[in-house]
Amino acid sequence: MGNLPHFQLFIDGEWTEGSDSQVMTSENPATGQGWATFACASAGDVDRAIAAARRVLDDPEWRDMTQTARGKLLYRLADLVAENAARLGELETTDSGKLLAETSAQTGYVADYYRYFAGLADKVEGTVLPIDKPDMHVFTTREPIGVVAAIVPWNAQMFLTATKLGPALAAGCSVVLKASEIAPAPMLEFARLIEQAGFPPGVVSVITGDAENCAIPLTRHPDIDRIAFTGGPETARHVVRNSAENFAVTSLELGGKSPILVFDDSDLDGAANGLIAGNFGASGQSCVAGTRGLVHRTILEPLIERIEQKASAIRLGDPLHSGTHVGPLCTAAQVRKIEATLATARGQGAVIRFGGAPADRPGNYMTPTLVQCTSPETETLKVEMFGPVMSLLAFDTEEEAIALANSTPYGLGSGIFTQNLARAHRVSKRIRAGICWVNTYRAISPIAPFGGFNQSGYGREAGVEAILDYTRTKTTWISTAQEPMANPFVMR
Repeated sequence: MGNLPHFQLFIDGEWTEGSDSQVMTSENPATGQGWATFACASAGDVDRAIAAARRVLDDPEWRDMTQTARGKLLYRLADLVAENAARLGELETTDSGKLLAETSAQTGYVADYYRYFAGLADKVEGTVLPIDKPDMHVFTTREPIGVVAAIVPWNAQMFLTATKLGPALAAGCSVVLKASEIAPAPMLEFARLIEQAGFPPGVVSVITGDAENCAIPLTRHPDIDRIAFTGGPETARHVVRNSAENFAVTSLELGGKSPILVFDDSDLDGAANGLIAGNFGASGQSCVAGTRGLVHRTILEPLIERIEQKASAIRLGDPLHSGTHVGPLCTAAQVRKIEATLATARGQGAVIRFGGAPADRPGNYMTPTLVQCTSPETETLKVEMFGPVMSLLAFDTEEEAIALANSTPYGLGSGIFTQNLARAHRVSKRIRAGICWVNTYRAISPIAPFGGFNQSGYGREAGVEAILDYTRTKTTWISTAQEPMANPFVMR
């Protein structure tokens, strides 16, 4: 173990071990073997990071930095992210099992998120109000909301960090970023870029650790003003309960069981590719995975044939190899959960058209799987599995398709495949989800808001609105009257 790479915490501009000296080992999902160790934060480390974040808000170096200057720091960070995309991608792949082709490309694109928010930094404006009192000059300003607790999961962590850190720093906040203890290496390495970019010590601290010693003390701390959380609904419930201790403004980007509706006028090759992207892309480890495929009955069988044909060419293997399409799952527990869910679905009458079992090789590999369902109550249509499992269910009418699409407590992503423009507008308007892709799937941009409805959370990340969510509005009243204030017992 002593020969493994080791990652430290980054707190108040210093690299440090956890105060209780706890160290965890991270396993490579492709081999099942430990490949690195990392320090874990204790409650005392959380306190130290938050104290630094609170202190720096009153430090003239950060407090009085112009909005334009903050933007320049973010531009510098963006350049460093782009320059180090290959290195960060390799770390993320080794730590989480996600494909190198995706992690390195996504990290490179994440640089554009920081550039987007860098450009918005000096576009946050107040307003002079046309007040109804002629002897008053009244205006609003937007001020940083304060100390932000940003909590990201192990999947798509560079992207999910950018959607929180970018607007928070552009707004002038300070941030304690908690990486998932499952695969934190790329985030702890990313902290080096924050340091190199020149942000003052304490503006950003990067920590990781378990719930009891790290996440709970962070989210319930009285000096936290804003919580930005991405993760599962059950953990989110704990976060919301913890936020009752500090009344922190909270946004939640949670899981999903996103529907993909395929109508009978669809281009079948395009629809098949969309379903494969939505289910087997990222090895199915995506919060917007389109795991509820709803297909018009008249085209179900020919669509399945196309999916089977395309899936036969999928290469499952080492995520560091450029030719691999599907890599391992991040944890062995995910594989076991998928096996159990598929067993339940079989008992409900579902048919496994291909796949359905772990791959016969070392590591946490699950073969790409297609489940043909006979009922909307089939377990694979209800449970978020976070693996390469596609479930298809037939529908007969547009109304039925919409009802099936909305028959879920989630509401993050959705997809529609149709050549009918009127139908695309009509159906997308009625689907209860924060994102709707038409004749495509899993597209992102820093310009486009990202977030869900219902148990997929609330709040939006990316887009112009995001930076405003890290500010508070202050209203300033200035009397321009020549006479002093009159009767103190009458409200103006």
